[in-house]
Amino acid sequence: MRQRHIFGEVFTVESIIAGVVFAVVLALFLYALLRRRATRRVTPSERAERPRLEAYYVGGLAAFAVFLIAWTAWQNNREHTAAGSGRPVRVDVSSFQWCWAFAYPQAADRRGVSGTCREGDVPTLVVPTGRPVELRLTSRDVIHSLWVPELRYKMDAFPDHVNSFTLTLDKEGRWLGKCAEFCGMRHHVMNFWIKAVSPEEYDDWLQGQQDGAGRGAAV
Repeated sequence: MRQRHIFGEVFTVESIIAGVVFAVVLALFLYALLRRRATRRVTPSERAERPRLEAYYVGGLAAFAVFLIAWTAWQNNREHTAAGSGRPVRVDVSSFQWCWAFAYPQAADRRGVSGTCREGDVPTLVVPTGRPVELRLTSRDVIHSLWVPELRYKMDAFPDHVNSFTLTLDKEGRWLGKCAEFCGMRHHVMNFWIKAVSPEEYDDWLQGQQDGAGRGAAV
């Protein structure tokens, strides 16, 4: 998946940078510690400051910071660039204590999928493969967060506000989604499924929505 691939790249690069910085700092610390212990008499330096050394230090930190910010912003732009062709499929996602509702504006009566997240009544977000899908996310009550761990997608949901992002799934499958923001005593059961089906199957399922033949599962 595009999102998972980009996340893996960012995580790998930033982990390498963090590891190198940690190793350098640790090496300098051990060098200073061992050198002091090996020297019986340590004469304090008469210099109150070392502006050149400090300038190198600040410059190095600034370079790392600029690179990480620019790299992350670039990858974030790649991550949210709609892949595939055609107009994105829109799904309105509404979170509430303690479950989810998915509405499909393409359906004539705007029927959607919902559930209670109790005793197996878990809603399924159905999307087509190979098409960009725009999720418009909001909340009816408190802050929630839509999270699909395996696909590396996560977005907060706020009351009276809409967050949106575009995803494209390149293969069929079903993955478990969760709420990643503590939102009350039943937060731990606030799950949903996201299911990617072929464009033909999606169109047939959506037509079933328009005909009033189904309210949701497609599982």
